[in-house]
Amino acid sequence: MSELSGGAQSGGSSAPAGTAASAGSRNISGRFADEIHSITIHARQRTFYVDLKESGNGKFFKISEKSRGGQKTTIMFDAEDLDQFIQAFQEMKGKV
Repeated sequence: MSELSGGAQSGGSSAPAGTAASAGSRNISGRFADEIHSITIHARQRTFYVDLKESGNGKFFKISEKSRGGQKTTIMFDAEDLDQFIQAFQEMKGKV
């Protein structure tokens, strides 16, 4: 697991909802998905968790945000959509 600390511009509210990862089948170990890699980002009053996971239906990203008050929000999107998210973030970065 990797950890990153955010600067003064970190944070933000909600991320755009992507294509939800396919649900349903469990893998051999009995879990919904195996974790491939995880990164934790500490940014101001929030902590973000970026996980790359794999299920029987393929690889997907799970991004969760936990606020100081303990509220948690999660989105998931298929790994094949990663380039679209990177492009959107790069466009947003140019506007900051």
